[in-house]
Amino acid sequence: MASFEPCRTKMEKEGIAPSAISAFESTFKSLVSGNTGIIPESTISPVPELVHTDSISTAPNSALLAETVVLKLNGGLGTGMGLDKAKSLLEVKNGDTFLDLTAKQVMCMREEFGENVKFMLMNSFSTSDDTLEFFQTKYPSLAAEEGLEMLQNKVPKLDATTYAPATCESDPSNEWCPPGHGDLYAALIGSGRLDGLLASGYKYMFVSNSDNLGATLDLKILTHFATIDASFMMECCERTENDKKGGHLAIRDSDKHLILRESAMCADEDEAAFQDITKHRFFNTNNLWIRLDKLKEIVDKFGGFIPLPMILNSKTVDPKDDKSQKVVQLETAMGAAIECFDGASAVIVPRTRFAPVKKCNDLLLLRSDAYIITDDFRPVLNPACGGAAPVVALDSKKYKMVGQLEEATKDGVPSLVDCKRLTIKGVVRMGRSTRFVGDVSITNKSDEAKFISGKIENATLDVSEEVGLGALKPTVVATAPIAGQKPGTSGLRKKTKEFMSENYLNNFVQAVLDAVVAGGTNLSEGTLVVGGDGRYYNDKAIQTIIKMGVANGVKRFWIGENGLLSTPAVSAMIRERGPVWQKAFGAFILTASHNPGGPEEDFGIKYNTQNGGPAPEYLMQATYANTTSIKNYKICSDFPEIDIATPGCTSVAAEDGSSSVVVEVIPSTESHVALLKSIFDFGAIKSLLDREDFSMIYDSMHGVNGPFSKAVFVDELGQPESVLMNHIPKDDFNGGHADPNLTYAKELVAIMGLDKKGNKIDVSGAVPSFGAAADGDGDRNMILGSQFFVTPSDSLAVLVANANCIPFFSTQGGLKAVARSMPTSGAVDLVAKDLNLDFFETPTGWKFFGNLMDSKCIFKGKDYTPFICGEESFGTGSDHVREKDGIWAVLAWLNVLAAQNPDSSKALVTVEDIVRKHWATYGRNYYCRWDFEGMDAVGANAMMDKMRASTEANTGRTVGSYTIATADDFKYVDPVDGSVAQKQGIRFLMSDGSRIIFRLSGTAGSGATVRMYIEQYETEKLDLAVADALKELTTIALSLCDIKSFCGTETPTVIT
Repeated sequence: MASFEPCRTKMEKEGIAPSAISAFESTFKSLVSGNTGIIPESTISPVPELVHTDSISTAPNSALLAETVVLKLNGGLGTGMGLDKAKSLLEVKNGDTFLDLTAKQVMCMREEFGENVKFMLMNSFSTSDDTLEFFQTKYPSLAAEEGLEMLQNKVPKLDATTYAPATCESDPSNEWCPPGHGDLYAALIGSGRLDGLLASGYKYMFVSNSDNLGATLDLKILTHFATIDASFMMECCERTENDKKGGHLAIRDSDKHLILRESAMCADEDEAAFQDITKHRFFNTNNLWIRLDKLKEIVDKFGGFIPLPMILNSKTVDPKDDKSQKVVQLETAMGAAIECFDGASAVIVPRTRFAPVKKCNDLLLLRSDAYIITDDFRPVLNPACGGAAPVVALDSKKYKMVGQLEEATKDGVPSLVDCKRLTIKGVVRMGRSTRFVGDVSITNKSDEAKFISGKIENATLDVSEEVGLGALKPTVVATAPIAGQKPGTSGLRKKTKEFMSENYLNNFVQAVLDAVVAGGTNLSEGTLVVGGDGRYYNDKAIQTIIKMGVANGVKRFWIGENGLLSTPAVSAMIRERGPVWQKAFGAFILTASHNPGGPEEDFGIKYNTQNGGPAPEYLMQATYANTTSIKNYKICSDFPEIDIATPGCTSVAAEDGSSSVVVEVIPSTESHVALLKSIFDFGAIKSLLDREDFSMIYDSMHGVNGPFSKAVFVDELGQPESVLMNHIPKDDFNGGHADPNLTYAKELVAIMGLDKKGNKIDVSGAVPSFGAAADGDGDRNMILGSQFFVTPSDSLAVLVANANCIPFFSTQGGLKAVARSMPTSGAVDLVAKDLNLDFFETPTGWKFFGNLMDSKCIFKGKDYTPFICGEESFGTGSDHVREKDGIWAVLAWLNVLAAQNPDSSKALVTVEDIVRKHWATYGRNYYCRWDFEGMDAVGANAMMDKMRASTEANTGRTVGSYTIATADDFKYVDPVDGSVAQKQGIRFLMSDGSRIIFRLSGTAGSGATVRMYIEQYETEKLDLAVADALKELTTIALSLCDIKSFCGTETPTVIT
């Protein structure tokens, strides 16, 4: 006989409560003894007539409420319906989930009874996190209540042959399973809740399933339970044809106890008797009333647990892999405890107290107009149904999973209020216009789902030969996970050839779309924006995304002309473009930012959400998880190729008239330029640009910014096209590296009279007054004056100090807050302190700024807007969009220059003049960044780990003429949403305010980029060469990191 000891050891190691171990041991012994859990028909008798609650005349006693606790069982994932989260988070009706309606029922109950009736949830290890997050977000007052959650235990899955604990090396969590809702009793005991409730004066507990929204606390039933002094009472309903396969109540002949026989306890030869609803008339609703003091007596009698009949289920250890180890899962049912209580009773309740969702049949019925929601948030049968719910029989193979039902009803839920019976065989599509009346049967033998529309009354239809979607027909293509598709803060970036390999792009796009849908977005409502920086493969990727979007339900697309949309322009389009009913829900941006482009270089893709900002962490985690388990993707292969070179609309309709898709190619610059015109004083800027003593040059580095620079400076500000350079986008950026810094924008830097270190060089002709550069996707900027380089950190500080000359800020009452990334110099900190602005130091990544911008509108917190933020990596922006914005920064500088030069008859105040005046006021933060690109990732990570491990030892250490006041790994607790970002960079903070920082960048397409930041603050020596000012700190930095040992070099690729 198999031993229980391996199970005991495993459970004790996991910290499982002794009561749960004892309960599992009881069922285990039942298993190994040969007990199958079968209850033969010959050993039981039908239950005679029961009391119906409608006949109860006892006056309700509200005093009992103070002694009563309501508990909802919430441990189910709904895996049988294809769900991988708490089943109770499934939308039920009118946008409300099971948990929404449960919470609203509790609050309504308390208001109705004038009593703060205690409410509890029994969650499982699989549902706890999702459920608590839900309550904390939507119902914080309930979440804050003491004792809201009681955690269900878990038990080992057992090898089907040896009964030893099963193993699953790929995912050890698969080795465990919930023990069924019979674990209620062990959980009450093991958690100490039973003793605690009794000590607090609670006597009665009402228990029901979270998916049974009809089960609310009924004071009349509670009073009846207390009056008859029963130890246990089960609510039953009379069985109908819909219930014949479910469990039933019976009397055990041997001791005349009420017992519960579930379907798994029925022998094959007894199936006919089991399903005979005239013989076994009553089934358990799983609405139970329990006397807690009597439960305590039974627990004590059996030595710490309550023995329940075993239910055996045959499974595989990995529920997603039919070929994995065969196992048995031992469960118990809480209703089965009726046989353990002396004096147990049962009552008949109306069907209004039983509205569970076990299959897609139930879900379709509940979502339809056959059910309505009452004022106390209970779903009840629509009176128009005449007292009988429609019988729904969907094809069990085609509609087993919720996703399959939602695909069939994505155009709306059909009307069932006048339907008596609906039978569907095969796949169909329905919508709000679909109305079933009487007895309807529909068959579709084809593989394509056929659309059922209009009124279908008392009909038997075969729609197999009907026309379908035509070009809108989705094809499901089998695929498999591809390693390495984990997106970073800027999306997914890889070599172009990798993206072009079979299924690579398709897998990632499907993973994103699935994550977006799981997050609550309806893809058929609103618009999907698609565009990119024009790099190689951009055009083909756009066609693929359109076809996949259509297959996944997207009805409208906005595509940038020629496929071009800068990253800030996408954000502007999402936020600004209308009308409201067409508002964008998100966007795919095809960019690898400043990385090189071309067939041998880099490609990238990122997803932005409906606030215009990058996808939040939870969405990227969900996307990555999807890429690791993807089995297929959907694509409309026959959807026509879109001419993205010509603005205009293309409408493609389904052959059956059920749907249409509109793809609109729009002028790329339209939304963004309109927004910029509303932000800046274009009249003042034009006056500046028209001055005889002012000239400028703007280098778009053959990236996407070219059309935007032309639209602004030539079309709007009336400047000659000669002010622009490299403004024709090319798919390989003309062989260059479209990164706006002193190293890669060398053509512009030379024109501005500087070398790659920012030092002045001899020039033969006139140098422009103002120079700027943009990167590949148009979100970064570099600002230059005549033979003068403005560091990104100084640029941010100057713009903050002068922000109120820009209409966007001045007309909103002035700038309110400012933020910088941690590696960015502290120059802006001094301005923020001087101007009494809210200030934040965040990790690198624009999403952190986005949270601060959305603090009020999304998170209901403090309003920090108008807002300016920036990063040392040439990124600057404001709350006008949720991305950094290169052309915004250029116009901001020109607006500041215009404000400093109101009189064209006076000498020009230059970029250098403004920066030097700023230094004189606030001091100078000497600063540089060294980039070591293409480093070996293993060595780079080892270097970071060594510094991380040495932070404590380095704190207080003297290095050269500096003392390290603090060495740490930067950690950020978001003040808006409370999220925590760790391991954001190694910092060496010197006692005089100087800083050395090391980070690994996640934006490179291959290899690792080590970034080293050096900063020294000075109030007197303002004219030193940067290299001279930072010479000693640089030597110290190289020694602290020992990069030569780990990566083989001390020579940076780029110095900024």
